[in-house]
Amino acid sequence: MKKNLFIFILFIFIFPYISMAGSKQITAAGDPWPPFVDPQNPKEGLSLEIVRSALKSEGYSVKMNYVPWARAIKKVKEGKYDILPDTWFSPKRATYLKYSDPYASNSIKFIKKKNDNFEYNGIKSLKGKRIGIIRGYGYSKAFMNSKLFKKDVTSDLILNIKKLIKGRIDLTLEDEIVARIRIAQKNPKLIEKLSFSQKALSSENLYITCGLKNPRYKEIINAFNRGLKKIKADGTYNSIMATYGIK
Repeated sequence: MKKNLFIFILFIFIFPYISMAGSKQITAAGDPWPPFVDPQNPKEGLSLEIVRSALKSEGYSVKMNYVPWARAIKKVKEGKYDILPDTWFSPKRATYLKYSDPYASNSIKFIKKKNDNFEYNGIKSLKGKRIGIIRGYGYSKAFMNSKLFKKDVTSDLILNIKKLIKGRIDLTLEDEIVARIRIAQKNPKLIEKLSFSQKALSSENLYITCGLKNPRYKEIINAFNRGLKKIKADGTYNSIMATYGIK
């Protein structure tokens, strides 16, 4: 009887930790960012499709958690979530995040009112502007360090778009594909009042990242990199990209 009781106690208190140690599940965190991360898409967007396909080939599953972007970075940095599925590179982030190989890219353009004749032509062309940015996003170092213009920080693109329409900011910026899709989802009529700069501020590669405090960071990033090579080789990667109209 005592032996059975001991086995029961061992199972209750020790087995969960053994299971966790051998867990092949990865937790991801981020905010909605269609078409890359999209809670309205049954497959949750292009980034999640690529990340899941790559990691599945290595025997892992991925659970996505939707939280504000700044919180997602904080929790991944602390190791409370495993990965950010859609990260731009910045030197600061590289001090606490491990980056994967890049799997896609974004073209970051300025968004303005329809009749605004502004065109981006280097940082100096932004002089005197008030520009809406999103808290925690990895904009270029030159842009973030510039004192030529004011930065108005919010937590969401749509908030910046509303500020732009009301004249509270002069410009905001985002990947054009992402912006068009998000505006179409939230308020399609707004797009008629907006236009995009021809020239981009920057082209940003997309990576998955894992906090350096996470004891599995090397394991996870290496598994993704191996899996990414596999899905590129077998055609899965191109098939996913084509689904979203990206070549």
